[in-house]
Amino acid sequence: MGNAVVDELYVMCRHYPAIRILQFCLMPDHLHAVIRVTKVMDTSIRSVLRGYWQGVKKLGRAYTLSLSPSPAAPSLVPPSSLSSSLVPPQSVPSLSVPPEFNSGATSQGSNGWAFPVFTERPFIRPLSRRGQLETMMNYVRMNPQRLATKRLMPGFFRVQKAINIAGHSFDAVGNVALLHAQHYDVVHVRSLWVKAAEHGDNQTLRDYMNSRVLKARQGVVMVSPFISQQEKQVMQVLINEQHPFILLADNGFRDYYKPSAALFDACASGKVLILSPWPYDANKRHISRADCVSLNNLAEEFCQAMDSTRD
Repeated sequence: MGNAVVDELYVMCRHYPAIRILQFCLMPDHLHAVIRVTKVMDTSIRSVLRGYWQGVKKLGRAYTLSLSPSPAAPSLVPPSSLSSSLVPPQSVPSLSVPPEFNSGATSQGSNGWAFPVFTERPFIRPLSRRGQLETMMNYVRMNPQRLATKRLMPGFFRVQKAINIAGHSFDAVGNVALLHAQHYDVVHVRSLWVKAAEHGDNQTLRDYMNSRVLKARQGVVMVSPFISQQEKQVMQVLINEQHPFILLADNGFRDYYKPSAALFDACASGKVLILSPWPYDANKRHISRADCVSLNNLAEEFCQAMDSTRD
């Protein structure tokens, strides 16, 4: 099945010569691919990937019928095609899909039903900024290693639902033992300090950022959504120096969620807890100002409530 899904990528490229595959990685339950559009096409990339999605769904339905115990079910996938190794497309056994499978979930009698294997639409992320391509290709290459780490330390990567903290319900990924620390404090860079720094007066901003790092070195767990560039710089220092911290996320977690590359190692070592007050929204792409305000307020409430509990 995996080989067939990869082969469908090359089918897409044969139909659209302007598309090149730069990197791909086949995982147990999903596929990552980095593609480049080399020139303007008459068809949008979303339409192209919609066609790929339809082709993959058709292969999935055919595959479910090949596993049916019904004698009438055709054997569509030769055993040799189920090898975990990825081979060039010309040597990948092709799945011959009967025309009757094209219309959707069709049945083949009471013992052989075609049902969908792939149920989530492809997630498309355009890469437009300098450095994004290299970062994404490295992310794709590292996926197998991250999966192995998750399996070695499942407790730090399992999505935990409805954790009640300070009167709010959070979903969580990471080290929940950080909820039992002695002291917490927020990282919230004010826009007033940033504007002053832009005009040459950076003393207040620099002192505040340094104070956050110094508190972390004293054992205080820092809490923040880490939204602004200055807050992200503080978070990077915490990661580099391996200080524990709590990150408030603006979106929930998929069942197979993995932290980003910057956070993955910190999560594996138990140095971070990621909390989200909201369920996962597949359509959410950008954080809103209202979300920023809510998360910063939650960080303040969290620290006050947790420190008062310790007192």
